[in-house]
Amino acid sequence: MAPVGEKNDRMNSVTEDPDNDSQNLWNSILTEVQSSSASKLPTSKSVIVLGDNESGKTTLIAKLQGVEEPKKGIGLEYYYLNVKDEYRDDQGRLGMWALDGDTMHTSLLKYALTEETFENTLVLLVASMTSPWSILDTLEKWASILRHHIDRLRISPEDRRDYDQSLVRFYQEYVEPDESTSVTQTSMRRDVNPLHPAAPAVAEEDKVLLPLGENILAQNLGIPIIVVLTKADAISTLEKENDYKEEHFDFIQMHIRNFCLHYGASLFYTSVKEEKNCDLLHQYLLHRIYGFPFNMPAFVVEKDSVFIPAGWDNDKKIAILHENLQNIKPTDAYEDVIAKPIVRKPVQRDAEVTVEDVQLFLMKQQSHLSKAPSPGAAGESPVRTGSQTPKTATIGKAASSPTPTTVSPNKKMENKAGAGGAATSEGMLANFFNSLLNKKSGAPGTPRPDTAGVHAELEKMTKTTAKTTRKAHSDANPNGPTAS
Repeated sequence: MAPVGEKNDRMNSVTEDPDNDSQNLWNSILTEVQSSSASKLPTSKSVIVLGDNESGKTTLIAKLQGVEEPKKGIGLEYYYLNVKDEYRDDQGRLGMWALDGDTMHTSLLKYALTEETFENTLVLLVASMTSPWSILDTLEKWASILRHHIDRLRISPEDRRDYDQSLVRFYQEYVEPDESTSVTQTSMRRDVNPLHPAAPAVAEEDKVLLPLGENILAQNLGIPIIVVLTKADAISTLEKENDYKEEHFDFIQMHIRNFCLHYGASLFYTSVKEEKNCDLLHQYLLHRIYGFPFNMPAFVVEKDSVFIPAGWDNDKKIAILHENLQNIKPTDAYEDVIAKPIVRKPVQRDAEVTVEDVQLFLMKQQSHLSKAPSPGAAGESPVRTGSQTPKTATIGKAASSPTPTTVSPNKKMENKAGAGGAATSEGMLANFFNSLLNKKSGAPGTPRPDTAGVHAELEKMTKTTAKTTRKAHSDANPNGPTAS
């Protein structure tokens, strides 16, 4: 312990020196600014979402944002996620780029992924479970587009090698988290980039890093990738409509996990409709990009909510799925087992019109004519035989009438002529249609009247009509014409 006098002298010297006080004040201010800037969330982080149209990219982003109505656009779209650090009471924004599913817009990728933003970018490769036969083709297509774009970036060989090695170390240093603790493999230090952590200056002697498998990171793009299989709720539809069995989904999962091993990617099965793994994907994004704590282990039990973090999977774990394949071989081609169903569109044909039989048509016309009212005198039957003359019919009617009736000669002639003409006309039509019916039917024993016979019959009827008319005039004027 220092003497009392010496202690007092030291305090007086510090108090009396104004330069020392100002220096201590500036040091405290700089220290506070440095600590506060180190705790703030970086604003340069971003996510790029790639996938075909109708794969659910926009709906997935809206779910991560907490927006109910997604807004769709064309080309290259920009969104952002509000990020809150509950441990340090800090907030920030995570930018999200969504590229149009049409490959003609792939040139716009240069605005989202550049040499400067490469180390702070994560990529989501999105495919849909509604069309499982095209999942592998979709993932391979967009991975190829991403690889082609990265190869064109002007990244120095040293930086590219560091990016590749950071992903290898992430796999090698992966430790499966425990749900009971919040310990994770990524530090919460803000001066460390969780996407591409730098290699330690001095290797830890106690830490042994095992070599990766042959298939793991065979295509190392130097950028973290997450494969998201959207619309996992379509699995139940595939079971009902396409007769998919449990082994079909195991076969699909086996091929997708092999793809993820090949590119060092994580895997998520999500469903916005049923809200499966959407929140988990949000937490994992913040864990990979900002280093937030994450303690969820891999989950492969339920076929519609699979989650496999990067670093957990390997060939031996994938081989467990082979045991569930009964009628499918693991070596079978994917497109042979998961084939696209053939949809046959119904051929639209014009409505068929059935032509009515000629004989039936003629019989209907005959029946219609027989029921039609006669244009002759009222009260007379419209159907008459050809042998009955108007005079006979009139006499018979007059004889049966109990009361005498006086009729003018002119009126009587008109009635008789009209009645006789109507009867003759109806008889002609009846005979004509009967001759046609007999000719068409061709019944055995029935004579077929030819055209000459029909003409002869019509000529005979014409002569009979003329004779009847002359007879009617003679009856009306028995004394003949009178001289003037």
